[in-house]
Amino acid sequence: MTELVLFNAGVSTCSQRVRFVLAEKGLAYTDQRLRLDQGQHLTPEYLAINPNGLLPALTHDGQVVVDSSVINEYLDEVFPAPRLVPAKPLQRAHMRAWVQYLDEVMTPAIRYPSFQQFFGGGLRNMSAEQRQGFANRLPLRKHFALEVGPDGFAQEKLDAAMERIVQSLDRMEQALADTPWIAHEQLTLADIAMMPSIVRLEDLGLARLWDQRPNVAQWYARLQDRPAFAAAYGPGTRLGVGAN
Repeated sequence: MTELVLFNAGVSTCSQRVRFVLAEKGLAYTDQRLRLDQGQHLTPEYLAINPNGLLPALTHDGQVVVDSSVINEYLDEVFPAPRLVPAKPLQRAHMRAWVQYLDEVMTPAIRYPSFQQFFGGGLRNMSAEQRQGFANRLPLRKHFALEVGPDGFAQEKLDAAMERIVQSLDRMEQALADTPWIAHEQLTLADIAMMPSIVRLEDLGLARLWDQRPNVAQWYARLQDRPAFAAAYGPGTRLGVGAN
């Protein structure tokens, strides 16, 4: 019998991607929640599973798969119904280009306002020495943590992040003028890659960003209508004004 275990956190945007895919495919799994505020993703036990110290990580019959984009493609290959990756090679390439863009642009950008508003309090209250010590524990996010000062991020960092967010929304609005979903006529992993950033913008009180982007607003409404959305966003998974 297949055993899937998802190591994840409720508010982790990348965890939300994978929870959505698991729900969309109707897959049973063990939901292994870790507490980010307690550093459970940095324990020796978890680092033995994912040496990057990031969530989520999936084990399938004891074999580990890491990185949400990789996990979601893996799940679609192993459990192909319903398909979330297009059948034709050119369509797959188009979808993957979107996922790559979002992983490089939107997903990193959303971290800045998220930490500024919700997650950065502990770092801001640390001395420079304490902050360095904490950052040294982070396999991949050391330099991001060191960007946080007593007042959070420098304004130019926040402005640059918002510029990337707006660019992503503009590209999304344009793409949705041609198809109901970002990269295809049907829901794909590109939509699921964008989903947590849109949810997080709403939680940050920035839903006004799609007031003048009706295609984005309609896309978000369609996504929220899917049962998998409620499964991905249960109690303890939302922040701020959009929290449940």
